[in-house]
Amino acid sequence: MILIDIIKYIILGIIQGFTEPIPVSSSGHLVIIKSLFNLDTLDLNFEILVNFGSLLAIVLFFRKDIINLIKDFFSYLKTKELKYYDNFKYCLLIVVGTIPAGILGLIFKDTIESVLSGVKVVGLALLITALFLFLIRNIKGNKKSNEITFKDALIVGLFQSIALFPGISRSGATLVGAMFLNFKRDVAFKFSFMLYIPISLATLFLGIPDIVSLDTNMIIYYIFGLIASFIVTYFSTKWFKDVVKNGKLIYFVGYCLIVGFLVLLFL
Repeated sequence: MILIDIIKYIILGIIQGFTEPIPVSSSGHLVIIKSLFNLDTLDLNFEILVNFGSLLAIVLFFRKDIINLIKDFFSYLKTKELKYYDNFKYCLLIVVGTIPAGILGLIFKDTIESVLSGVKVVGLALLITALFLFLIRNIKGNKKSNEITFKDALIVGLFQSIALFPGISRSGATLVGAMFLNFKRDVAFKFSFMLYIPISLATLFLGIPDIVSLDTNMIIYYIFGLIASFIVTYFSTKWFKDVVKNGKLIYFVGYCLIVGFLVLLFL
């Protein structure tokens, strides 16, 4: 075990953890880091595992909401009492919102990644992200969770599928979609991350064959990256919730513009 390698994977886990919840594209940042430092060891297995770390952190962050949704979903199926209906419907909204990215991901993900895998694409995608974040920066919205329609969920799901393109932030895309549909800021934030959970679980499931064949010599390094990703994702999500609530998305507009231009000019 080499200390410098452990530190390297911890840093990569920190980068993943910090960028996963916020609208700057975690996968895009890993592409940039890989290009900057010629990290050939940064493979798909590592990305799957650090994403798993982020998933665990987000599930922990929303644990109370998730437990209530699951309980009320089955309670409504059993009793048909109206007090459980809103959460029952919300679960169905998550399913509907997940469908577009699920279907399009299965069909086009490999093709998109093979054709649009360059670091320049990430730079351009960051500029596009900056534009859309700028457009929604002042939207407050008034639509509550129980007012979300299945059409709304499908549209936000279509926005989520845009994140199949390298460098487009998943959280950014879903947040933009929800805000355009007049969701309240906190409602948009929560729904965005509720859609992340099933998509991330599906990604993990599809990556199991690769993880099983993982080089055992790399496991300890990847575990350090996973732990770093888990810890940093949790606190990054907490911070991002306050940013959205206070309408400070302009921070990310500036960041995406600067990084996007730097990537296009120098990488």
